Amino acid sequence: MVEKRSRTNWRGYLPAITTPFDAELRLDLKALGGLLEWLHAEGMHGLVVAGTTGEWFSLDPAERKQLFDGVGSQLSGALPLIAGCNAFSAAEVIAHSHNAKTAGFDGILVTPPPYIVPTENEIYEFYKQIAGGAALPICVYNWPPGTGVDMSLELLARISDLDAVVAVKQSTGDLDRFVKTFFALKDKVRVFGFPMDELGITLLQAHDGDGTMGAGAVLGRDHPNFYNNLWKGDLDAARLCGARDRVLMEEWFTPNLTGRFGSAQAILKAGLNARGLPGGFVRPPIRDLTAVDQAQVADTLRSLGLVN
Repeated sequence: MVEKRSRTNWRGYLPAITTPFDAELRLDLKALGGLLEWLHAEGMHGLVVAGTTGEWFSLDPAERKQLFDGVGSQLSGALPLIAGCNAFSAAEVIAHSHNAKTAGFDGILVTPPPYIVPTENEIYEFYKQIAGGAALPICVYNWPPGTGVDMSLELLARISDLDAVVAVKQSTGDLDRFVKTFFALKDKVRVFGFPMDELGITLLQAHDGDGTMGAGAVLGRDHPNFYNNLWKGDLDAARLCGARDRVLMEEWFTPNLTGRFGSAQAILKAGLNARGLPGGFVRPPIRDLTAVDQAQVADTLRSLGLVN
């Protein structure tokens, strides 16, 4: 079992990045290149592309391939790249996985199909089919707000026995659920979702936890530096980075990890834009933040010394 989880080097802070769209709502590959350059320079430990934060649901298959190709051509081999391959059918997921492999990605991230609310057996068979045809290792993504299902620990354990599954992203607002998932599966697969607080530090230190697949990386190097400082034993510096991350989590997001005053994607893009970075626009049905809400985002970043 240890051998399976060690097939990948995924560790630390791997943000689910935004997908830039221009004012005409076209995929903005030039802006994407600038965003990737900044993320790499800020020391991210990996990237998740076309995840929930990346508005995969707004991309057609050709655009998703373009996105994978653009990211891969710039950063393949420089740091771990994980492709969001969510879709309604296993066949679509598998097709996206092959595009991701061709682009130079290292793995794929997959939720149960949204809206359908499949049974546990149906979810298991969905992942089993993907595992049989996917071109890359799989990270299972439990995201109840987006899928309508909250996979039980028993189901996650069963899915984690599939040979192609090497990681679980447990995105639940229930800390007890996360901790139980970690202890049950940590010797089998990598588990992501650690909070950047004292409990997270304790679990990561004492039990060699893996990391966090966070959203947007708006703070830049503060996010990966939580882990960098922790790994070198500078706990005070790690705590400071974690405290700055929690400012965003408390002011911008609800306890179940959805946006407080707009969609999470719009909030994160507004944060990047406020910092002078290429966040861009969101696509309908998501709407860009109002001027009042954009000001609230800027105020948060100003309090952290990131906006003048």
